[in-house]
Amino acid sequence: MPSRLTKTLTSSAAAAAVGLTLFAAPATAQETEAPAEAAAETSPLIIGHRGAAGTAPENTVAAFKDGRASGADFFEIDVQLSKDGVPFLFHDDTPARTTNVEEVFPERAKDPITSFTWAELQQLDAGSYFGEEFEGERIPHLDDAAEVATINTGVYIEIKSPKNSPGVEQLVADELRTDAKWKKLVAADKIQVLGFDEASNRKFAEIAPEIELQQLSSIVPAKSVLDSWATFVDSVGTNYRTLTEQNVADAKAAGLIIGVYTANSPEAVQHSIDLGVDAVTGDFPIQTMRYVDGNKPFPASTGIEIEGAVNNPAGDDVQAETGEHVVLRNTTDRSVDVSGYILRDAANNILTVGEGYVLEPGAELRVYTGPGTNSAEAYYNGGDANVLNNTGDSVALWSPQDTLQDVFAN
Repeated sequence: MPSRLTKTLTSSAAAAAVGLTLFAAPATAQETEAPAEAAAETSPLIIGHRGAAGTAPENTVAAFKDGRASGADFFEIDVQLSKDGVPFLFHDDTPARTTNVEEVFPERAKDPITSFTWAELQQLDAGSYFGEEFEGERIPHLDDAAEVATINTGVYIEIKSPKNSPGVEQLVADELRTDAKWKKLVAADKIQVLGFDEASNRKFAEIAPEIELQQLSSIVPAKSVLDSWATFVDSVGTNYRTLTEQNVADAKAAGLIIGVYTANSPEAVQHSIDLGVDAVTGDFPIQTMRYVDGNKPFPASTGIEIEGAVNNPAGDDVQAETGEHVVLRNTTDRSVDVSGYILRDAANNILTVGEGYVLEPGAELRVYTGPGTNSAEAYYNGGDANVLNNTGDSVALWSPQDTLQDVFAN
């Protein structure tokens, strides 16, 4: 059967260096041959989301190093202020999802992350949730990102939840102006500040008009709003799922560069490129850079792909037998044992395949979140809470040996 991925993009740039991590094994000469269908000679800027949140724990030094190793143009970080005013890198408003806070501070798991002092934040493990090999990864300081970045791979600095971090705009601006490593990146045009909060962006534009600035929005607004934004920002970033060709045209007519988030699968990247965007942010910069360079994005694949997903079935998402599920397919001409394969979504929810599942050539397996009766065509995880976002999600498939097999998005 033909592969689900049928269109690729080639780049005139030299192939990016791929980090030799557990998740990005080097390819053989045969594996790196460009697929036959080449689409273009140039590609947009590629940005690693939260470093490289698909292959390492988000907003950690390990993720920043994966972002840098990919050869992407930038990696993105989220900055907030601790209770004692230290700029640290973390996405969520609370620590529970990506740290061991329930072990270290069991009564504070739902407290605002900004209510912790820097010393308290440094007691948290921010890597183990992603995999035991990342045990000991700490919540980074803002300056840790500058240590990893280079004049080839710069930094997108998102000011996260500024209402929870009063004064964060001034502090970031001061760091960019006074710290030698940040100054070097600014001089190389490898820094951009961004955020969803328009008032915060306007404040930052007044403080540091020399720094490139991006307004984030889940949708591209009316032309009049774009014209207003163009008076204080250089670009707009939006959800690729909602973007249209007219949105792109409107943004560019306003004089704005336009980028998208979070395009994780090769198909999502290609869709964004086809719309004419200037920048693509995603959790898998290593794989995206391979794709835009005309190489196989998943060189260690065994041929098992994610054929599709039912995120929002009729009835309850985790109802017995017919709830939400992901469909795997064997695209090869040989049998493949998928026992122990793992599906991980963007929020790090996990679905697994049980023991004894061997897919014959062309065969499919439905992997359900909820309960049901296992069969040759279906495996049920028995969960009681939905995993897949009903409005669209990205899901990565991993082998038991921790090699990335495929990324799907809908």
